[in-house]
Amino acid sequence: MSARRFEAIFFDFDGVVVDSEPVHFACWNEVLAPYGIQLDWDEYNAHFIGISDRAMLELIASRAQRPVTVDELAAQYPVKKELFRDRMVEDPPLAEGVVDFLHTLGGYRLALVTSSGRGEVEPILHVAGIHSCFEACVYGGDVKRLKPAPDPYLQAADRVGTRQALVVEDSQAGIASARAAGLEFVQVPTPNRMVDLVRGRLG
Repeated sequence: MSARRFEAIFFDFDGVVVDSEPVHFACWNEVLAPYGIQLDWDEYNAHFIGISDRAMLELIASRAQRPVTVDELAAQYPVKKELFRDRMVEDPPLAEGVVDFLHTLGGYRLALVTSSGRGEVEPILHVAGIHSCFEACVYGGDVKRLKPAPDPYLQAADRVGTRQALVVEDSQAGIASARAAGLEFVQVPTPNRMVDLVRGRLG
């Protein structure tokens, strides 16, 4: 496949650029523990990755063993965000080779497309030295509908000026979003596989 088939590459953040899902998982369990809620990793991995935090909390509240409202859980979200940001900035869990790889993609228009908030992600991009790699960043607060709706990837395409883009995603919600936006995609099982899989797709 010719590298020129794509003019842009759109990267998800969690689970693609950084191996952050275990950190999210640990932080959520810490703030939910006072409510008697303990998340299971397999369930978290299957159902909670790639969706909005509100949708995740609705699922958690519906499955809690004792009554708890979504608003009660949502009140803990700022605590979780602060925990996550502090741990990620202290030691960003980037897979080996990711930083160098992003810096080699100057021939493409790069965008970061994430359901996470700007305040959670942007400090990590700066600490990791990769913020400047992205021509555009679409955060969770930038669109009305999050993944799996097409809105985040359509906005990224509008910002960089092309729909000839390859989407790099890990979650089913992210893949659904890319499909709905009419974009080609490559799904990565872990950040450690991302560089090789994207290189293979670019040719």
